Amino acid sequence: MTSAKLRQAATIENVDYRTARGLDRSLFQNLGTCQWIRDANHLVIVGPTGTGKSWLACALGNKACRAGFSVLYKRASRLFADLAQARGEGRLARLITALERVNLLILDDWGPEPLTADQRRDLLEIVDDRYDKGSLLITSQVPVSQWHDVIADPTLGDAILDRIIHNAHRIELKGDSLRRQAGEKKKP
Repeated sequence: MTSAKLRQAATIENVDYRTARGLDRSLFQNLGTCQWIRDANHLVIVGPTGTGKSWLACALGNKACRAGFSVLYKRASRLFADLAQARGEGRLARLITALERVNLLILDDWGPEPLTADQRRDLLEIVDDRYDKGSLLITSQVPVSQWHDVIADPTLGDAILDRIIHNAHRIELKGDSLRRQAGEKKKP
């Protein structure tokens, strides 16, 4: 797959390490080698709005495509809508199988609202299918310590997070919105 329909035309070569947001240059450059995808590890990028989570995810997705990996980028809300529609049309198993085949699944903007029962079960299926077989990149404004609250079921939360977090690299961004900073620089 040469194109993943990424949200942004970002590349790892254009990452700004000068902005104070807590991005570890060494870790990010290591992630840029795509070894974590070869090893079927995951990556979690968390931080406040505007710190560049989606941009960094797209840059890594772009690099993965250039390295020959299949990549699928989905905003979490759209993925769950697609899963609900597939369930209603009787093709949920086929969609879950298609997601399993992708080397890197980017799940952008996960966690702004608690999951429904169907969403919890679907997410468990997705992460279970990817365990030791494919990589997952999740971006979220919600700190990992609060993900159980988003999943909203202690048992399924443990099962889902155990499959994501234990072999995941983490980038925890901080700071002000880069969009806001850019807007302030443009003001006369």
